[in-house]
Amino acid sequence: MKQRTYDLVNVLLALAGVLFSGYLSALRFLSSTCFAGEPCPFFLGYPACYFGFGLFSALFITSVLASARKIPTQIAHYALRAVSLGGTLFAGYFVVQEFIRDLAGGFAIGPLGLPTCAYGLVFFLTIFAFSFRYPSAKGNESSPGEQPAGSGLSQARH
Repeated sequence: MKQRTYDLVNVLLALAGVLFSGYLSALRFLSSTCFAGEPCPFFLGYPACYFGFGLFSALFITSVLASARKIPTQIAHYALRAVSLGGTLFAGYFVVQEFIRDLAGGFAIGPLGLPTCAYGLVFFLTIFAFSFRYPSAKGNESSPGEQPAGSGLSQARH
């Protein structure tokens, strides 16, 4: 995978998270209700979607700065990994709480099939997993530590 493709995927994943959590945050802020009548989880007295929006915004800004070569690639990898891990733990906590609540009160499928926190968790997990994928220096598809075909190590001597 080339560096440009890697950067674009990071920007698009983070942007998707910003748009999703931004919609949920705006809905909560403007109408004091949560999406589709779901119960709103709170953290430190504020709706959890506000924190999700902040975390996704940090991921988006980091990925844009990395794409524009304003921060070193290695720092961007660590920042994306740390923030997405924090987001995974944060969203995962609320997904577990919603699962426990649904078990106690009877599972009800919402309009999106899963609670909104579960979708935030999926975005965070995807970004976290992708942060371990390093683009190759020459743009080939080999992973770090892999020798490309014909590298000389696999060629027999004549």
